[in-house]
Amino acid sequence: MPLIKKFLFLSVIISVLFTQKTFAADLKKVGKYKDWEVMVISEQSGKVCFAQSIPVLQAPKKNKRDARLFVTFRPSEKISNEISTTAGYEFNKNNSVLATSGNNKFKFDIKQQGFAWMTSSKKENIMVKVMKKGSRIMIAGYNEKGSQTIDHYSLLGFTKAYNTAKKACS
Repeated sequence: MPLIKKFLFLSVIISVLFTQKTFAADLKKVGKYKDWEVMVISEQSGKVCFAQSIPVLQAPKKNKRDARLFVTFRPSEKISNEISTTAGYEFNKNNSVLATSGNNKFKFDIKQQGFAWMTSSKKENIMVKVMKKGSRIMIAGYNEKGSQTIDHYSLLGFTKAYNTAKKACS
């Protein structure tokens, strides 16, 4: 996916998350499924649908951050299963951002403006399958000072939220 499209999507998400009153007409909460929720944004280019979750546990505990994990669908751009995450800070460029569930590990390839993405749709599809079967996924990242953080996400409700987001954009 071209970097500019990711940047534009990121800008919309950040704007929506932090200034929801301004964009309330464009953002619609479709549903909440245990630890996941589904949102739809209406843009001129079409709908953007995503399932998102916040961590059930963060380490270190003393450093509360606005972390989230997303699976996004953008049918007007023929994009599905786009996985992204934010830890609530700018990621360190020298360290990897990794997702781990059971014995499965997934590396996020692009780190920009506090978000990380994968560049392989094949890896994203595999990660979605792992998330549907799992109970928890951990995202480990490093801040600009080199300190590691680990966000634990519950996968309770993920499959229902994923299917709802996918259907909302089909």
